[in-house]
Amino acid sequence: MAKKETKKKKKISFPHMGTISIAWSAALRIIGCEPYVEPYTSKKSLSLGTKHAPEAICLPYKLILGNFMEAIEGGADYVAMITSPGCCRLGEYGKCIANALHDLGYETKYLELQLYDGIKGMYNFLKIASGKNNPFLFIRAIIIAITKVFILDKLENKLSYCRAREIYQGDAEKHYHKALKYIDAQDTLIGLKKAQKQVNQEMNLVELNPDKEVLNVDITGEIYVVNDEFSNQNIEKELGRMGVQVRRSLTVSSFLKDAIIPKIFRKGETHLQRADRLAKPYLMRDIGGDALECVSDVAYANERGIDGIIHLSPFTCMPEIMSQNIFPAMREDCEIPILPLILDEQTGRAGYITRIEAFVDLMRRRKRKRMQKDNTQTQQIAVK
Repeated sequence: MAKKETKKKKKISFPHMGTISIAWSAALRIIGCEPYVEPYTSKKSLSLGTKHAPEAICLPYKLILGNFMEAIEGGADYVAMITSPGCCRLGEYGKCIANALHDLGYETKYLELQLYDGIKGMYNFLKIASGKNNPFLFIRAIIIAITKVFILDKLENKLSYCRAREIYQGDAEKHYHKALKYIDAQDTLIGLKKAQKQVNQEMNLVELNPDKEVLNVDITGEIYVVNDEFSNQNIEKELGRMGVQVRRSLTVSSFLKDAIIPKIFRKGETHLQRADRLAKPYLMRDIGGDALECVSDVAYANERGIDGIIHLSPFTCMPEIMSQNIFPAMREDCEIPILPLILDEQTGRAGYITRIEAFVDLMRRRKRKRMQKDNTQTQQIAVK
C-alpha cells in the first residue's frame, strides 16, 4: 500500500527588522506554515535592493526588497509585507515591491498585513497565509507572537544596560545571543515563562563594573532604522562600547500597544497617547510616519533628564525631515542635546562613528560640568 503523501507546508518569508523574525516564526509555525528566515540583512541585500529600486526611495524599501529577493532565491513560496494608511510612503511600498518582484520575473505569491486593523488584521493575515479558519489556533499564534515581542524588547533593554557597564567587551553580546535561542525555542506560554527565567539567568552572567560612568541616551526616529542594526550600522553596540546606555523610544512592543492590543488590555500611557500630549506645543497633528512620536520623544527625554537624544532617519523620509526642522524651535524649552543622523546606502561608517564619538564627548563634558555645579551648590548650602 502506497504511503500517503504529506502535504507540503507553505514557506513564508518576511523582512528583517531587528529580532522580529523570532516572533513571526513562532506565529507561522503554530498555524502550520514553515517560516523561511533568510540570512540577516547584509551588504548583499542592500546591493540587490538598491539595484532594483527607485533611486530616491528610502533605505527601508531597498533593504526589504533585497530581503525578499534573497528569500525567493532561497526557496520561499510566499513573501509577507506590512502596510499602513496615512501620509507615510509605507502604505504604497507593498504594491511597489509586489510590482518590482513581478517585473523581475519572480512567481512567489505576495501577502500583505494591514498594520492598523489590530487583532482583526493579524487574524485575517494568518487565515490567508494558512488557508485555514481556526479561531483558537490563530488567537494562540497572535498571543505567542506578541508575548515574544515583549520578552525580546525587555532583553534588548537588558543588553543595553550590560553593554554600557561590561568589564569584558563583547561579553554581553555573547550571552544575549544565547538568550535569543531560549526564546526562539519556545512556542507555548509555559515554555516562554521558563525561557524568561533562562534569559535573566543568562544575562546575569555578564560581569559588570557598577562604578563605571555611564551616559543615558534615547534613540528615536523612523521605526525601521531605529530597530534594525544593519541599517543604523549597529549604533547601539557602538554607543555601548563608549559607555552609553541606550533606550529606544520606538520599539515593536510600543507599536503593538498602539495598533494591535485592545485598549482593555493596555497598561499605562501608550507611546502615541504620550505623543499627542507632549508634541502639541510644536506639532498639532500627525503628519505621517513617526514624526509626531519623534517630536514628543525629545520633550519626554528632556523631562526625564536624559543626557542626549539621537534621531535616526532614512534619506528622503519626509515625516522625519519635518520633525528635524521642528527640533530647533524646541530648544527654547528643551536643553537636551540632539544628534540627527540621516542614513542611506551611501552613509560612510568612518564619518558616522566620528559624529557619534563627538556627540558622546559633548554629553560627557556637559554632564560633568552639571555635576560639578550641583556639588558646589550643595557645599554652599552645607556651609550656610
